[in-house]
This record gives sequence, structure tokens and C-alpha cells, in this order.
Amino acid sequence: MAIDRDLENMSHAELEAVMEKARERMGALQRNRRSEVRAKVMDVIKNEGFTFDELFGATRGKTASGKPKTIVKPKYCNPADSTQTWTGRGKRPRWFQAALTGGKQESDLLIG
Repeated sequence: MAIDRDLENMSHAELEAVMEKARERMGALQRNRRSEVRAKVMDVIKNEGFTFDELFGATRGKTASGKPKTIVKPKYCNPADSTQTWTGRGKRPRWFQAALTGGKQESDLLIG
């Protein structure tokens, strides 16, 4: 191949530049391929009469690792204000802590 002869005559800096261009091109090809596959999958889902969320669950954003965040259903509800809910993950909300301090049990605050 002609590129092999060219590579033999390149300096370290030139080779680094070629490698960087190759990495960028590979990334662009992978992004394009990913978009094509995503479009095909969405077409199949739509043609079958479903939505993505129905099949795979609702997602919002991405985590630091790149995985999609899944929306977690609330587990607890404030008996004084049903619009205030909590999934049971993370720091306890003030209303939850106040209910426990007021004599409620966690099981009293469960939804359903």
C-alpha cells in the first residue's frame, strides 16, 4: 500500500497528527453508525405501535458513566400534601423527617 511508504518517511510529530485524524474519523464513523442504528430501531418500535418508553422505561439524561438515568417511581408520599413524594433514595426530605419526628412510621408514608 502507498500509505505504508508514506508512513516510513514521517516524523514522530507527523505520525501523531495522522493518528489523531484517524481517531477523529473513527469517532465520526461510529457516531454516524450509531445514529443509523438508532433510527432503524425507532422505526421498528414505531411500526409495531409502541413508544421507546413503553419498551425500555422512561429515561432522563445520562449518568457520569454514560448510562441513561432511569426515572424511579416515588415510594413515599407526604400525607399532608400529596404532591410531595420521595423515591426513598438520597437525603430524606424535610417533610419525611418531620413526619417521623411527629410519630409516623416509614410504613405509614408508603404509597399504595
